[in-house]
Amino acid sequence: MRSNIVSEAGLPTRLSQWWVGIPFITSGVVIVCGLIYLVCLFVGYDSFAEICFLPSEIVSRFQVYRIFTAVIFHGSMLHVLFNMMALVPLGSELERIMGSIRLLYLMFLLALSNAIFHLTIALLAAYNPLRHFPFFMEECAIGFSGIIFSMIVIETSLSGAQSRSVFGLFNIPSKWYPWILLLLFQLLATNVSLLGHLCGILSGFAYTYGFFNHLLPGPMFYSAIENSSMLASCVRRPKFILCSGGASHVSLPTHITNTPSSGLVSGNMWRNLSSWMPQREVTAEQPTQDRRFPGRGRTLGSIRNHAASQNDADSDLQARLLDDSTFPPGAAPVTSGQRNSDAREVAVEARGVSAVPTIDQGPDSFEEDMRKLVAMGFEKTQVEVALTAADGDPNVAVEILMSQQT
Repeated sequence: MRSNIVSEAGLPTRLSQWWVGIPFITSGVVIVCGLIYLVCLFVGYDSFAEICFLPSEIVSRFQVYRIFTAVIFHGSMLHVLFNMMALVPLGSELERIMGSIRLLYLMFLLALSNAIFHLTIALLAAYNPLRHFPFFMEECAIGFSGIIFSMIVIETSLSGAQSRSVFGLFNIPSKWYPWILLLLFQLLATNVSLLGHLCGILSGFAYTYGFFNHLLPGPMFYSAIENSSMLASCVRRPKFILCSGGASHVSLPTHITNTPSSGLVSGNMWRNLSSWMPQREVTAEQPTQDRRFPGRGRTLGSIRNHAASQNDADSDLQARLLDDSTFPPGAAPVTSGQRNSDAREVAVEARGVSAVPTIDQGPDSFEEDMRKLVAMGFEKTQVEVALTAADGDPNVAVEILMSQQT
């Protein structure tokens, strides 16, 4: 018998298929960092002290360009290879969730926040009145690993996983995963910037807990960029992922508390700022779908349940129409082709099939389903991700949650 065609594919074919699956911005970062290192290698450029993140030079000479040059330059072949291999799965996952433009903006935001944290900690360590650590001001940090550590924190938060595997050797709780990686890299690797990786973790947690919400524009900002003529050629590429899609009531970051809000900041002002949070839009033409779960997100059991619920809705609608034998004076009977007062449209098929009202799965219903699933014993973050992937269907969400626990 002939073996699987995939196993017969040669290495160039497999690499080509692997590269095609990497989204637009993630693959672009890999290309830029790889080309910059190759150019430096061919021309013999090794003056990394001129472009690395050096707190003393930033403070004394205000060389702000180091914030971005330190990110895209790397010191060795192993350095750039390791960073890019770590970026591909993380960047691909986050880009499919957020969209290409939103991920690019997030990378710039993380680069700035990492630099601010790095500079602040270096200044406090060097000039605090208790004990001076001046070497932090002279530490030359370079490479994309600071942003990668931030993305590890964000992706771990969005995944909702309770545990993570460390290099396939052992499992640890997800909340300790970035810290264990930080410790292992400091112990196993040489010339590793402790402060650069630490600031990446701090930026990741700051983002997931909503401290950067006032810096995150709303969906209209990303839509305007995607619709601009300057990016038309990029948007048309198959690997480009639009920021539209997903559920409008789900925002990033995902750490949201259910405690009653009090005060100006946590009350109306918080609701006003929520419009600037990154949200995935819902289009009227296509059903909601999470890019992390390809396809319709339905199983055979859920299809049967969905069909049964539609039949129940048909029977209920027919019973109410038959019972409405009398109407108020001046009122006309409601036919299946009219709209109800709550703006729910009743579609009538040409073959005379009974009409089924479209269910409006708004934020209130989503929160109610989420509270019910949390009461069943599931984690809140997992419940929110599962409901998003299930298009707001609690039955499908339960199946997804059960499959994650098996």
